[in-house]
Formats: sequence, C-alpha cells, structure tokens
Amino acid sequence: MPETNDSPIDSLLRFRSRLPALSPQGLTLLACLSFTLFYNRRFWSAVIEAEPPTGLGDWGLLAAYGVVVTGLHLVVFLPFVNRTTAKPLLTALVLVAAAVSYFTGHYGTYFDTHMIDNVLQTDTREAGELLTPGLALYLLLFGLLPLSLVWGWPLRRRSWQRGLGAGAVWWLGSVVVLAGALLLSFQSLSSLMRNHHELRYLVTPGNAIVSTGQVMAAPPPLPEERLPIGEDARRLPRADGTPRLLVLVVGETVRAANWGLSGYARQTTPRLAERDVVNFPDVASCGTSTAVSLPCLFSPQGRDDYDERFTRSHESLLDVVQRAGYRVVWIDNQSGCKGICDGVERVSPSPDAHPELCGEEGCLDGVLIEALKGQVASISGDTVIVLHMLGNHGPSYFQRYPEDFRAFTPICDTADLAQCEREAIVNSYDNAILYTDSVLDGIIGVLEESQSLTTAMLYVSDHGESLGEKGIYLHGLPYAIAPREQTRVPMVWWASDDFLGSQRLTSDCLTAQRDASLSHAHLFHSLLGLLGVESEVRKDALDLTANCRAPEAQAPGALITQE
Repeated sequence: MPETNDSPIDSLLRFRSRLPALSPQGLTLLACLSFTLFYNRRFWSAVIEAEPPTGLGDWGLLAAYGVVVTGLHLVVFLPFVNRTTAKPLLTALVLVAAAVSYFTGHYGTYFDTHMIDNVLQTDTREAGELLTPGLALYLLLFGLLPLSLVWGWPLRRRSWQRGLGAGAVWWLGSVVVLAGALLLSFQSLSSLMRNHHELRYLVTPGNAIVSTGQVMAAPPPLPEERLPIGEDARRLPRADGTPRLLVLVVGETVRAANWGLSGYARQTTPRLAERDVVNFPDVASCGTSTAVSLPCLFSPQGRDDYDERFTRSHESLLDVVQRAGYRVVWIDNQSGCKGICDGVERVSPSPDAHPELCGEEGCLDGVLIEALKGQVASISGDTVIVLHMLGNHGPSYFQRYPEDFRAFTPICDTADLAQCEREAIVNSYDNAILYTDSVLDGIIGVLEESQSLTTAMLYVSDHGESLGEKGIYLHGLPYAIAPREQTRVPMVWWASDDFLGSQRLTSDCLTAQRDASLSHAHLFHSLLGLLGVESEVRKDALDLTANCRAPEAQAPGALITQE
C-alpha cells in the first residue's frame, strides 16, 4: 500500500467524517451516560459501600440507579438543547463535571450550598493552592479530551419544525424511561437516600448545578445597615483602673484530634503544655467551613438555631463589646472577616515590613505576634484584639510553618494530596500545629510582658479537617454527616492573675469546666462574661463565667466609660 503523509489535522478530519451524525439530543444522551459512568466514581463507591451487591438482582438495582441518574440529567438538560446550543451547553457541563468529580473523588468533597458558598468566597490565594498538576492532568483527560469529541462530532441537520418535534419526543421518551427506572428501584432507592441523604451531593454534575441554583436564588438583599443587637450593653464596675486587654485568637482548620493538649499521641503543643493554660478538649464547631463557622462564632445564635441571614443582617459580638466601651481591633492574616469586623478597626500586617515571615504565598502567623506588639504599645483603655490566623489552611499544610518546625517527617510538600502518602500529609499537618503552638506561646509572652495592662487570651479554631479517614480530605462536608475530625476543635484559655482579679473571676472555676461538652455557641456569651459586659443578649446558660464571679461583681453599678 502506498504510504500516506497525512497531517494530524487531516487524520482528525478523516476520523470525523466516519462518525455518524447525531441529533443534538443524541449527543446530550452520550454526554449524560458519560457523566454517569466516568464522572461519578465517588457516588458509586459510596452506594456500593452502603449497599454491597451480593447477587445478580443487586447488580440489576445498580443498573437501574444508573438509568435514574442518567435520566434525571437528561430530563433537565434536554429542554435547553438544540443544534445551536448543544455544544456550548455540553462544554460547560463537561468542564463542571470534570472539576467537581476531581474534588469529590480526590478529597471526598460534597457539593452542597455551603460548599458553593466556600467556592464563591475563596480568594485567589486560596484558589491557587488547589490548582495542582494533578488537577490539570485530570481536566485534560476528563475535560479537554471529551470536549474534542463534543465539538468534533457532526450534528444532524433538520428544519426547526422537525427539530422542535424531535426534541419533544426525546424529552417525553426520557421521562417515560426515568419513570420506569424509578418504579423498578423506588423502594430500594428511597431507602438508600433516606438513610444516606448525603449521596445526593455526590451526583455529578447535578450536585453543583442544583446547589449553585439554590445559592443564586437567595432571599432578597440584606438591609444596607446591619441591625443592632445588645443595645443595652454596659461594662460592670471594677475597683482598679488598669486597662484590660483580651486577645481572641481565631484558628483556622485545626482539629482537636491532633491537638497535643487534648491527648493526641504526639505532643504537638509542647510550649502550651508548659504554661498555666486551661485546655477544653471537647468543643464542637458551628460548621465545617470558615464561611459558616466564623460568622457563627461571633453571633448569639449557636449551630442548632443558626440562621445565616440573621447573622449577615445583624451586628456581631464585636459590635456589642464596642458599644460597651471597649476598643476593638481585628488583625487579619487570612482572607477576610466575612463581614464580622465591619464597623471596627481593621489591620492587615504588611508583608514588606516582615520579609522574614512573608513571601509570595502570604505571611506566616508569626506576623501576628509582631502586629500585636505594635498594638500593645499604644493601648490606653480597655481593648479587645482579634487575631485571625492562617493556621492549618489546606491543602498546602507545608507552607504554614518555617523550615525549623519541620519536626515530623517525611512531609507532603505539595498541594496535590493525591501525590502523597497519608503519613506525610499528617506529618505536614502536625508540623503546622506545632507552629501554631509556638505562635500562641509568643502571644502569651507579649501579654505577660505588658506590665501596664491586665491581659488574657482565648484561642479557638473555626473548624477541623479530614486527613484521609475513610478517603475524605479537607473539610466542608454537610454537618449531619461530617466526621468528628471536621467538627471538633481545640480551645485554650490563658489569663494573668491581674485580669482574673479585675473581673473577680476564679481560675479554679473555669478549670473545673474544661472537660464539659462545649461548642462555639458558648463563645459569644462567655466572652461577654469574661469582659464584664452585661446585656440582655447574654445567656447565663452559655456563659462559662456565670458561676465564676464573686457576688459583689454582679451587683448593679454605674456605667464605666472608655478611658
């Protein structure tokens, strides 16, 4: 046979000419089948884990489930498909399905409304850490390669009248097939979804589409000005006039399971262990993501009655404290305060001022110690400073600590966790906690040296993290199914004797409550108690200091104005 010197383009065109022309609906069916078979690995593994097939009938049920998943997508997409829209629509769907299936498959992510909120609120630095070579390769194989088929496949030409009729027949046929599959599998499928309702957040790409729609169909806009809470807030009188300083340190993605003070096999908190601190080992977070937990931390509502709209439309703990006469400063080494710090002083450490702690990836949390030193030098009245840490924000745990804190090895030195053994991932995570321990120790050191102030510190993490347990990584799972690794967080209290004395608080009383089951719901009310702020918004049942104060401190007194 004579040799040919066809170019790749010629070969591609010859291959395309051999493909049978499809209707837009037929091409959409192929795409939906592909989604079911190749983009739902996590969904199918979860279904098989929940209902292990033991016979031919069970495999038949799995096939019926596949028809249901395919049919649901097809019934939703077909009304938007014609010869003009088919390929652009399928392009968007394939790219969404590829990206979502990567994160559900590699990290065990569930795409519910909270995850969509996380995506929308993620800044470029956080997003950049997820753009790994593994993601790029996955998008090439499951995104660009299928799209070359989508755009290369010839579509059948029809008049608009025949195309409209064919579309109606396709849609009705899809409804009939879907209804039949549901009838055959309804009893088993309804039981499966009732007992494992989280599975719906794994059906790709429908999970991302439905959750995004729910987020976009949010209630009407919030009021331009946040509604007040705690308008009656006032400080209790005290004998001395020494300015008080309470530093609230909000941690990021630190879980109680790896916290040395809480019984972890490794001592990841050696410096705090040498200090006279109160560690609370059983604290439940309000959410499994910063977007939920951070606003909830500063709201009078707990997780059980948490209302995102209420929280976003009303003032926070910081406003109540400020109204009572405290100066409030928010110092951020994170991606922002999610609206909590609106109305109070805000500071972001300058990378140029601390080149030894900052780089292209951002600043290490040690920069917060330097920022605190600058604030302490100018304090003349009662003050609350919030330090928002970068903490253990994943997946780049290895970038959260300097080289000399590389105590546990080998480490995972990439954001693509799929490239690392689980041991290396845990080592990197634990090294980051070791650095957090050092930063907290440094903060306490600054407070101890501030002789002209009465000082205290409270540290609490916003949520936890999964590190490969049951194949799940990172965080953000729906709270109802989230593992304890994502919902249990460390909390630590330290105070100078002068601070306790000025508030007539007894250290023994607080220490006696360290083993109690607590939650983020206690923070709002306990901080008001620790600061001696009276208000109807404070609930005694959630205030850890309610029974720790001498009777004379609870007596009515004149309002204290800011010094």
